[in-house]
Amino acid sequence: MANRTIQVDYIARVEGESSLELSIRDGKVDAVRLSIFEPPRFFEALLRGRGFGEVLDIVARICGICPIAYQMSGVHAVEDALGIEVDEPIRALRRLLYCGEWIQSHALHIVMLHAPDFLGYPDAITMARDHGEAVQRALALKKTGNDLLRLLGGREIHPINARVGGFYRVPTRAELAPVAEALKSARDQSIESLRWTASFPFPEFVRDYEFVTLRHPDEYPMNAGRIVSSGGLNIAASDYETEFIECQVPYSTALHSVLKARGAYLVGPMARYALNRDHLPAEIRALADEVGLEPVCRNPYRSILVRGVEVVYACHEALHLIAAYEPPSRPFVRPEPRAGVGYACTEAPRGILYHRYRIDADGTILDASLVPPTAQNQDVIEEDLREVATAGLALDEETLKARCEQSIRNHDPCISCAAHFLKLQVHRT
Repeated sequence: MANRTIQVDYIARVEGESSLELSIRDGKVDAVRLSIFEPPRFFEALLRGRGFGEVLDIVARICGICPIAYQMSGVHAVEDALGIEVDEPIRALRRLLYCGEWIQSHALHIVMLHAPDFLGYPDAITMARDHGEAVQRALALKKTGNDLLRLLGGREIHPINARVGGFYRVPTRAELAPVAEALKSARDQSIESLRWTASFPFPEFVRDYEFVTLRHPDEYPMNAGRIVSSGGLNIAASDYETEFIECQVPYSTALHSVLKARGAYLVGPMARYALNRDHLPAEIRALADEVGLEPVCRNPYRSILVRGVEVVYACHEALHLIAAYEPPSRPFVRPEPRAGVGYACTEAPRGILYHRYRIDADGTILDASLVPPTAQNQDVIEEDLREVATAGLALDEETLKARCEQSIRNHDPCISCAAHFLKLQVHRT
């Protein structure tokens, strides 16, 4: 057993195409490579030469799970370049739209992709035989999130209603009323789902991450805020590229983003919760305490609980926004072209999503930079895998394989929206 190779051709419940290679020499993990082997998708190049009004329709196609995140980072960056400030009702509608995305994306991951790991099932379909109510709750939550996307975005997948300056069409209070009723039920379902996941067996595993997230003075962050970290970072989105850098690794078509000063960092629910827990309503903080979630969670396996808390919050916040909604006097501010550079960072379900656009005087995009959350978590995922594999060298091959897969799914990586498998190879010499 000193020399062995473990290879898994297909691992379900990971979004996209990738492979994992662990090199073990003399009883130690020598190298960890999470390789993304999909062809580059060239969205930044596709944006060059396009008018700023085309940005949202293009970037929405990057991901079928979180198109709103791409649209919101895109619209804020373009508006920053053009000097546009939208009215408060438009800002509230955008936050409501983001709530819909958080609900449907988190619900999908928690129950359909991640929960089977903790309960010993190969997939959610098999799990549904014994946990049918949990799966039905997840499907109902996802439907409610999709209903919000359809109403505000025009459709659930690659929405079309958001535009620079606002929306093409804004909803009436009457149109929001049935969604509000569904959200009341969704809020109860999200609490039940959180309590269900709190009963899972969680491996003992703690990592000292540097958390990076947005921080807003008054809100749990979605669309706005400064970029802060547990290591003392506090910058505007316009300073992102002074502190972070994307690196190419030879074994992957995906770039890795790191802090120039300190290297790997973690974005996503654990980071948001750790640095913004004080902006959660008191009843949701109490619920987090009830399920045993500490104020700062450093165990990535327990990230499923943090996502559960965020689903409850998104339902709560959506209901609050609908109750306070007054239709804006105009659905959009008409944008006027001008030369400029715009920056924005919003909180996708998986973490901060950075956009930068340089626009010329006639409104043409000259260049663009888009940094998704998974690129920012790549190094952290590999570091997690190194520790998981090191601790599991004595495990049998199937158990080690399952533990590595679960470790990757802790971070809900969105490798792409095209395929759903991962290849794992372990070389022992």
